[in-house]
Amino acid sequence: MSEQTQARSDSARRVVVVGAGMAGVQTAVALREQGFGGRVTLIGAEPHPPYDRPPLSKAVLLGKAEGSAFDVDFEALDIELRLGCEVFGVRPDDHELDTTEGPVPYDVLVLATGAEPIRLPGTEGVPGVHLLRTLDDAERLRPVLAEQHDVVVVGAGWIGAEFATAAREAGCAVTVVEAADRPLAGALPEDVAAPMTAWYADSGAELRVHARVERIEPGAVVLDDGSRVPAGAVVVGIGARPATRWLAESGIALGVHGEVLADDHLRTSLPDVYAVGDCASFPSGRYEERLLVHHWDNALQGPRTVAANIIGETPMAYDPVPYFWSEQFGRFVQYVGHHAAADTTVWRGDPEGAAWAVCWLRGGRLVGLLAVGRPRDLAQGRRLIEAGTPMDPGLLSDPSRPLKEATA
Repeated sequence: MSEQTQARSDSARRVVVVGAGMAGVQTAVALREQGFGGRVTLIGAEPHPPYDRPPLSKAVLLGKAEGSAFDVDFEALDIELRLGCEVFGVRPDDHELDTTEGPVPYDVLVLATGAEPIRLPGTEGVPGVHLLRTLDDAERLRPVLAEQHDVVVVGAGWIGAEFATAAREAGCAVTVVEAADRPLAGALPEDVAAPMTAWYADSGAELRVHARVERIEPGAVVLDDGSRVPAGAVVVGIGARPATRWLAESGIALGVHGEVLADDHLRTSLPDVYAVGDCASFPSGRYEERLLVHHWDNALQGPRTVAANIIGETPMAYDPVPYFWSEQFGRFVQYVGHHAAADTTVWRGDPEGAAWAVCWLRGGRLVGLLAVGRPRDLAQGRRLIEAGTPMDPGLLSDPSRPLKEATA
């Protein structure tokens, strides 16, 4: 196809992106950066200008920032924003979306609706129970921290730890209740998560494991052992699920977690429909399994692939090395790769100390790495995973040796 023909073809196409978070915004921007000349519409359910989520559990929550709007000039990029518009259905045969503002036609549809927090059963509408996912959530929680309420956090995962960190910084008394036997039970192996247990006590927060919430009463959380924990506010952080329930009758194939099943080009089971970010899983050739990645970096990287495949000049497969970070209890925690199929674990440094790392190998090659206060390990490890470089476990275990010098 000639450049002129491609330009004419693009100018007549309408790309509609549903979801105005990181993945949706970056898809719209990437289309323009890669030269797409057609119409681009970005639909967001929230009324706020599109914003970044990581600052919500940090700067916005603590009143150090009023918001975290993306620094994107949508008008200059000729991206149509439809905010405060909820999408509740898609009719693929008609190439139309059903929205609160009426039907919206599309030639290409991108699903970027992200994930929604899992609610604690029986707490919907209960006063003093909060989630932390949106800007409105953060703004409701900000006065709770400012007034130094007793806070109970339900769930010792990434978001629970980050909120507990902010609440302690604000001077709140914090109790974290976790149904499992350790923090991050669903994310990390027992021996890796175990050292993190002490971080809670070190920060002045109380961590109660093997603890399930029986009910929430005014001023208290009642656990299943009958004990009562004082609570001026309760924050629930027990995970998230893909925000895809509106797709149930669409014919778009969904996975066991409710995620959109995308292929290696981030195409869905229906023609002209793509999915990216937290709402979609994709097959990884590198890890030989389907990955569902609920992290910021995935929402940043995937849109470039979607845009390239919509434009169609240089089709791209998507097979990233997953990455995320978390700031908790004065520590900077980073993770890269995917450790599920590893056959060897190598420690670098003392996990009781301030800086250490864990490396996971499969067949002698690095497949995953967790770094606590060792950003250089993380940066070098990411490159080694991408390259599939054989490693020497003996050299790798020496924390004084740069990771890039521990190759076989």
